[in-house]
Amino acid sequence: MKGIKILGIGAFAPSNVVSNDDFSKIVDTSDEWIYSRTGMKKRHLSKGEPTWFLAKSACEDALKKSGLKAEDIDLIIVATITPDYFTPSMACIIQRELGIEKCIAVDVNAACSGFIYGIDMASKYIACGDARNAIVVGAENLSKITDYTDRASCVLFGDGAGACVLTAGEGTFATYLGADGSGAKFMVARQIPPRNMIINGDEPEFDDGIPKSKEHYLFMDGKEVYKFAIKALPHAVEMACKKAGISVEDIALIIPHQANIRIIETAAQRLGVPMDKMQVNIEEYGNTSSASIPLALNEAYEKGKVKKGDKVCLVGFGAGLTYGAVLYEI
Repeated sequence: MKGIKILGIGAFAPSNVVSNDDFSKIVDTSDEWIYSRTGMKKRHLSKGEPTWFLAKSACEDALKKSGLKAEDIDLIIVATITPDYFTPSMACIIQRELGIEKCIAVDVNAACSGFIYGIDMASKYIACGDARNAIVVGAENLSKITDYTDRASCVLFGDGAGACVLTAGEGTFATYLGADGSGAKFMVARQIPPRNMIINGDEPEFDDGIPKSKEHYLFMDGKEVYKFAIKALPHAVEMACKKAGISVEDIALIIPHQANIRIIETAAQRLGVPMDKMQVNIEEYGNTSSASIPLALNEAYEKGKVKKGDKVCLVGFGAGLTYGAVLYEI
């Protein structure tokens, strides 16, 4: 499969930083309890910035670094589970904000794997010639769906966005995507139920097999998600390597979804790679769902952790349950 080239990577996080100690003031927890179990110290939370603003800011940063102009973009893919509207899509808002007159614009909801799904989709548009250059952005306002009375989950999530500008490239490239809908019940945030003029409250309930979450807030069965993640993450990396015809040892850097430091450490052990091959910034941002991987990717490039010719693997897992990996050569 034809490869991709990343021309520019951008990131944006709200300036409002919330520490573990801040959470100890509203729920029964502590810095030691949170850090020892998750690896998190801080997270950035919106002070009112909408999701489209986070996404736009990351896209502008990526576009500036890419050397391209807005009119050079043929495709915008926004990965998010926290859009600002039922319609229009975030991608159409980003198109407007960037001043792009004509392009394909679409949103994708694959939760924490969303950025991976977006890269895969963009690569196919580019490979078939329907797009020359694409922007893929993961943007989340998870504070909109976080229950700040739930001590187990409220400390985990942050807000932010990360984006990259893609074009056709040479060298190693492979993607591997998957999902297991039987695990949909393990991580849920419900939308508003049907309400119209003929519903009077005595209609039959429909059993979707999914727990009744508190209002629109995120519900997570942490143990089940953990069991899924420690299998899905290394499996996706190994399958992407198999498709590319290389070994895991050939990868210079793995950039995983930043959900929990224990998941990342377990995945590294199962893959047989040292932790210095795993890009980790969970201490600074917490779990930002679809923004997690591009935020870590941006940091890896800014810190010079990769160089020309290196093979990099982006890998994610999330609600759905979804998982996937993108393997490419710089």
